[in-house]
Amino acid sequence: MTCQKTLQVPVRIEGTGLHSGLPSRVTLLPGKPNSGVWLKRLDRVPEVAFRATWENLDPNLSGGRQTSLRHGEIRVRTVEHLLAAFLGLGVDNAVVEIEGEELPGLDGSAQVYAEKILEAGLVDQPERRQYLEVDQPIYLRGDDFTMTVLPSNNFEISYTLSYGSEALGDQFVRFRVTPESFARQIAPARTFCLKEEAEALLASGYGQGASLNNTLVFEGGEPIGNVLRFPDEAARHKVLDLIGDLFLLGRPIRGHVISFRTGHRQNHELVRKLLEWDQEKSQGARESMNPPERKKQLDVKDIQAILPHRYPFLLVDRILHLEPGKKASGIKNVTVDDYYFQGHFPGLPVMPGVLIIEALAQVGGVVMLSKSENRGKIAYLMSIDNAKFRQPVVPGDQLRLEAEVLKSRSKTGQCAGRAYVGDKLVCEAQVKFAVLARGEEPSKVEE
Repeated sequence: MTCQKTLQVPVRIEGTGLHSGLPSRVTLLPGKPNSGVWLKRLDRVPEVAFRATWENLDPNLSGGRQTSLRHGEIRVRTVEHLLAAFLGLGVDNAVVEIEGEELPGLDGSAQVYAEKILEAGLVDQPERRQYLEVDQPIYLRGDDFTMTVLPSNNFEISYTLSYGSEALGDQFVRFRVTPESFARQIAPARTFCLKEEAEALLASGYGQGASLNNTLVFEGGEPIGNVLRFPDEAARHKVLDLIGDLFLLGRPIRGHVISFRTGHRQNHELVRKLLEWDQEKSQGARESMNPPERKKQLDVKDIQAILPHRYPFLLVDRILHLEPGKKASGIKNVTVDDYYFQGHFPGLPVMPGVLIIEALAQVGGVVMLSKSENRGKIAYLMSIDNAKFRQPVVPGDQLRLEAEVLKSRSKTGQCAGRAYVGDKLVCEAQVKFAVLARGEEPSKVEE
């Protein structure tokens, strides 16, 4: 079993953004299991946090020269080098606190990020790492580029750089990406451009923090005012960017990525295609196996295939027993680093009662939505009755959540829920759902 990993201690890095030219400060913190990487803008009021995944890609800035993520109007620019360090070194979960709109560009590579992460050290977490496993060829083609992903038991990348220019000759590299190969052979490769590209970028407002110290500017086959770290450093940097963009899949990939004349824009398109392929594959597997009716226990991944909830609002860690359409029991481990304890009775943390009921409702939602006729639908909470809170729930407790269906109709359902810590009843309530297809209006369901 390959365990998930996070940082052992915090990491702090300061620098200037390559494109904005503005100073920024970054702190890398350990993350909870199954949480992924979260970006948190500390310089916004209130603070804004969002996950580093494909869904949060900023289409306005991401493309030829950078990858940027956003939540509403709040963005974080040029994330690819840090995300490459996370994926290349095997960091699954982390919180990235940021003061500034753009991550530090440093020397134009991921070397400083990798060195700082390795200095901090990584620690195993008690959850299995989930992979996106490619078991058939995936193709992406354009007029002047190609990308292919072939099945492999490892993460491999082959890259061909071909500008068709005397300023920079053709290059080819191939790597099996491991923490060792990433740190030594990929992370030190610096960002680059041709001389005419540099002039155009500056004229367009990009590269305000770039210099000959952090950007290789090629003319006549050599970098101006700099010395190469590798003869094929430009191709290696393309691999670095590709690794950072593949982090947006939300989990590490097992496959051989073969790329010809590609950049961020094509990388993003490949991520989209891989996610669509994986979703279709998972849907086909669910239909052929008819789960979750045949599966009595569900882990987080199984629960997420039924419920629309995601961190930080998925409040069920595991389903221990499931009888679709009838009843289920699950658990929620209450830990001191759960986000709500930051503001709910600091110094005397108590789990909010409404979240205990929400956890019960989510188990009830699993019961209702696991029926074959309800797959792909959403359970909207309509009412809460007879709620009682019998004793506080505090960090270190494990909630056992039980939900049993009382009534079930085509578009509604009612469940009785009970939450226990050990053998003590801590909360009970009855919850009623509207069970509807996505896009269907809940307000039109009759009580």
